[in-house]
Amino acid sequence: MTTTTPAASWDDLVAAALLGTERRTSPVAPRPGQDVPSALLDAAALSTVRRRAGLRPAPARPGPGRAPEDPRPALPTAARSRLAMLLADRSAPGRGGPRSAPDLAELLPQWLALANHHGYRVPDALLPALLDAARARTDLRPEALTLGGPRALWLARLNPDWKFALRGTAGRAPTALPEASGAAPGPEDEQRLWEEGLFAERVSLLAAARHRDPAAGLALLSGTWSTERAEDRLMFLDSLRDDLSPSDEPFLEQALSDRSRNVRATAAELLSALPGSALAARMAERSRGCVSLTSDEVIGGELTGGELTGELATGEPTTDKVTAAEWITVRPPDECDSGMQRDGIVPKPPSGRGERSWWLGQLVEATPLDRWSAWFGGRGAAEIVALPVADGWQADLHAAWCRAAVRQRSAEWSRALLGTPAVAPVTAGEAAPAAWRDPAKLLSALPAQERAEWVAEFIASHGLSDAFRLLGVCTVPWAEPLGRAVVDALDIARDAGSYPWSFSGVMGLAERCLDPTQADRLEVLTAIPDESEGAAPGAGGYWAEAFQRLVGTLRLRAAMQAELEPG
Repeated sequence: MTTTTPAASWDDLVAAALLGTERRTSPVAPRPGQDVPSALLDAAALSTVRRRAGLRPAPARPGPGRAPEDPRPALPTAARSRLAMLLADRSAPGRGGPRSAPDLAELLPQWLALANHHGYRVPDALLPALLDAARARTDLRPEALTLGGPRALWLARLNPDWKFALRGTAGRAPTALPEASGAAPGPEDEQRLWEEGLFAERVSLLAAARHRDPAAGLALLSGTWSTERAEDRLMFLDSLRDDLSPSDEPFLEQALSDRSRNVRATAAELLSALPGSALAARMAERSRGCVSLTSDEVIGGELTGGELTGELATGEPTTDKVTAAEWITVRPPDECDSGMQRDGIVPKPPSGRGERSWWLGQLVEATPLDRWSAWFGGRGAAEIVALPVADGWQADLHAAWCRAAVRQRSAEWSRALLGTPAVAPVTAGEAAPAAWRDPAKLLSALPAQERAEWVAEFIASHGLSDAFRLLGVCTVPWAEPLGRAVVDALDIARDAGSYPWSFSGVMGLAERCLDPTQADRLEVLTAIPDESEGAAPGAGGYWAEAFQRLVGTLRLRAAMQAELEPG
């Protein structure tokens, strides 16, 4: 048979075929009685088969074992054709077609998520192309490996280009345990897989076991914990987040003494997310000694920005009205002792940050939020946040409360710290700098509908320039009135003659996140508008193309959803 030299890569074969063997030396040697062009074509055909099979040429060795069965249903015919189109467009050298045409590469992540939602498996013939796509784009890997299932891992062992699939799949919700057959594995099979499997298989096994029986999954991890590598212990520990429960506390307390600093920090973070844990109680006791509510009478003055004015501040008598004042007093820790460090407090602050404020923030963010209500006279979150803070400590205290609200998923505290959308500070020049208040993270703790309504009101008050990150945390597809607020703001920007390319990021989000049923309503915006005086040159045509692309993408997404619906 025809053989290729080690240098006969696919690119060499293609170049020789395109230029011809008369103009370029063939990278393959013909066998006796065969001419050079035929040898070249035979080698190209053989290389094509190898590429399509997803297997690199290698010295002879025992053939691989049989690919594991995947009992999930096959894709509907139309959906299979759509996936082939999306993968082919991804591998194209450049994006062709008019600017108003949908970007198929940006629709691939959404298609994969929809297919996994319905529990489909990838067609075997498309698995190599899917793994190539996941290799090129890390954002595709969790969904691509889920769709690929056990056969993706089996095939990845045969091609070093796909070794990423064997390194880990943390954060991926497993569709099934990676077994070699369609039968459900028993306890002995699980134990063997846990002890002998690839890291990706072990992560999937742990996640599945924890979801089914948290205690059994934890027992699986505990059995080999002391022998695991530090980086593996960290990833295994991080996988406990989704099904975290008070029964995990003894294991996490032991992990506070781990030899790895990152493991200790993660264990402390998980324990602080359990309001009833001993660590949370220790942090609360420390915080109570640092932050307190102070009450006093203020004669002829008021508490402003943490500084008292009037008799208490100046010592001068006055005949003005006597009023009661309450404010928060902060006295940060004087040192970071060994007990604090064991509980996850990092002693060395980042550059530019004071030690005492750094320690205070870590204590407060690990304190259960319901303790503040008990310490501050039964006040709710909104009342506590409204209290003045003395001596310029407000930014540090509120920043820690923001982190605590996100970590503990407290809608009440997130709501209080966010404030009213119409006056919410989002830029460094506002009254409350974005450095210590992050609306996007706080929004993630609110229910999806409330999140959408808050961002819609924010856009109505502030426009789109500061809304990009806020839109990114809203549930897809965007619920009303958020979708309407985004489209209205884009329409206003178009009518005002704004530079259209300034809104390309929001337009891209709208293509992926607007409800596909809105396509018909947006059709009117695809016409080229009359350009107003002072408008950016060519802006009208650009806006028309952008809305044409938006409408076309929404209709394509609707078609994708229909194709994936079970027959």
